[in-house]
Amino acid sequence: MNLALVHSRARAGVHAPAVRVEVHLAGGLPRMSIVGLPEAAVREAKDRVRAAIVCAQYEFPARAITVNLAPADLPKDGGRFDLAIALGILAASGQVPLDALADCEFLGELALTGELRAVDGVLPAALAAGRDGRRLIVPAGNGAEAALAGRAEARTARTLLEVCAMLDGRRALPRAEAVEAVREPGPDLADVRGQAHARRALEIAAAGEHHLLLVGPPGCGKTLLASRLPGLLPEASEDEALEAAAIASVSGRGLDAARWRERPFRAPHHTASAVALVGGGAQPRPGEISLAHRGVLFLDELPEWQRHALEVLREPLESGVVTVSRAARSCEFPARFQLVGAMNPCPCGWAGDPSGRCRCSPDAVRRYRAKISGPLLDRIDLHVEMPRLPPSELRPDGPPGESSAAVRERVVDARTRQHARSGMTNARLTPTALATHCRLTDGDRALLERAVDALHLSARSMHRILRVARTIADLAGSDAIATAHLAEAISYRQLDRGERHAA
Repeated sequence: MNLALVHSRARAGVHAPAVRVEVHLAGGLPRMSIVGLPEAAVREAKDRVRAAIVCAQYEFPARAITVNLAPADLPKDGGRFDLAIALGILAASGQVPLDALADCEFLGELALTGELRAVDGVLPAALAAGRDGRRLIVPAGNGAEAALAGRAEARTARTLLEVCAMLDGRRALPRAEAVEAVREPGPDLADVRGQAHARRALEIAAAGEHHLLLVGPPGCGKTLLASRLPGLLPEASEDEALEAAAIASVSGRGLDAARWRERPFRAPHHTASAVALVGGGAQPRPGEISLAHRGVLFLDELPEWQRHALEVLREPLESGVVTVSRAARSCEFPARFQLVGAMNPCPCGWAGDPSGRCRCSPDAVRRYRAKISGPLLDRIDLHVEMPRLPPSELRPDGPPGESSAAVRERVVDARTRQHARSGMTNARLTPTALATHCRLTDGDRALLERAVDALHLSARSMHRILRVARTIADLAGSDAIATAHLAEAISYRQLDRGERHAA
């Protein structure tokens, strides 16, 4: 037999499309060519494969070798096909049994010694292989990641020789084993002194999956508070955790298999570009908003960010996905995250402080706040102003605040009510669901309409007020939105009054 077929997987966003590695041996001068839209690292596989086969004490055929990576129009990148190519050559030359390849898929980069090196994107490949009913053979370094796909049978190998021995029936490869999950306690809300209003807003944000903006002078606890939000969120379900883990797997930054159930918390620096936020590259990789999927994206010093970088957040905040398009291809990445922003009230940071130290003119304050566009501010549910606290409230030996565990219990209860009622969190309620689950009395409807007129709010802002009011009612255990719930929700929209955004 001069033809062999080996199954493998490519990387396309968070998906792992199937690739058929077809190897054909023909007469003529010895050569090896790889076709099927390979990039440079794939074309260089011919040298790695040749050395690895020889080091494994097999014969490299002195024939014309053609390797086709099908489908031909799917770009192939990296060294993930090395193992499949080597096995295809050995099977086509009769050195390993061809029929043993049929129910397996192979991923792995080969060292010149025949050792298998880890590759990225193994988790999506393991999930896809499980759906197709095939075993996945991966390098030992990818074993813990592959084991996360519990429905797939994944085996690990350290060398090309071990894989060949498995195909010959001389030995069995060990099953991929998951590492023990590590659950270290995160930052606790009890560390935050005072700031009762901001703590209340953080609890509402956690309960309804709402976006939050914290405004206050330097050192008032904005970053401290934001970092406590992941500890208030309910534990991610297995499907949610796998979605986030798959993104980390294809990011090129690696996946910590021991922490795959933890909700991500991403805090990029304000010098990050729009591409760093949404993702990109010739072979598109996920950006910060996708790496924060099912978790929290914290943007500190919000007005210091490039305007273009902030504006790219607008569509993902609504849709929960981001599409990265390039000339050769486009990829869609999940981006369902909670945004927490932090900013100073003015360029010097002290506007409104009782000390009177701020010397910024009203025009300077307006220009500074206008760096956050109205459409972006519209999409942030809660705006909270945090004052500078007196020293008496900041004593280290003072009474601690309420712990994250206690607040989390209320958050979980509120989320349970939401899912039982509508099957989703309040932040995701559609206009139709709003009409059903956020009914107001005539008096409360008039109150909301007066607030919308007085604060010059958009229809989107009005809907977000209703969603926040529904969350406040859920935290109070109320089936209906009361006037107090609606009034509190309206109080969190103070920052998008029209006059504050005059350029």
